[in-house]
Amino acid sequence: MKRLLLFLLTVTLAAAGSAASLSPAARAEIDALLSRLQTSSCTFNRNGTWYPATEAKSHLLRKLKYLEDRGAVQSTEQFIELAASTSSTTGQPYLVKCGSGAPVQSGTWLLSQLQGMRASGRARSAP
Repeated sequence: MKRLLLFLLTVTLAAAGSAASLSPAARAEIDALLSRLQTSSCTFNRNGTWYPATEAKSHLLRKLKYLEDRGAVQSTEQFIELAASTSSTTGQPYLVKCGSGAPVQSGTWLLSQLQGMRASGRARSAP
């Protein structure tokens, strides 16, 4: 009986862990999206301060790792919603400003970029 309970507990934990992990395809898509941000001429506003896109990418990768370590993100859209749209410290929305254009909320900008990547088929082919 103890063996059966131990087996069921192990299977349940393994299933829960694997169900909550980020798929390689979603991770590639997120990496491609963040690379697109990094190579843009845009700046990124976090908590009232503007940062170059390279620093924004580093910050968002740290947030992604935090979520991945906890099995809290399963899709690119979830990453955008949970990590890349608002500050987890202040709750303020992140902003992206490209050139002389008006700043837009990062979630809106990232979702737009994601749609473009998917339409062109480039999101899935990222290394």
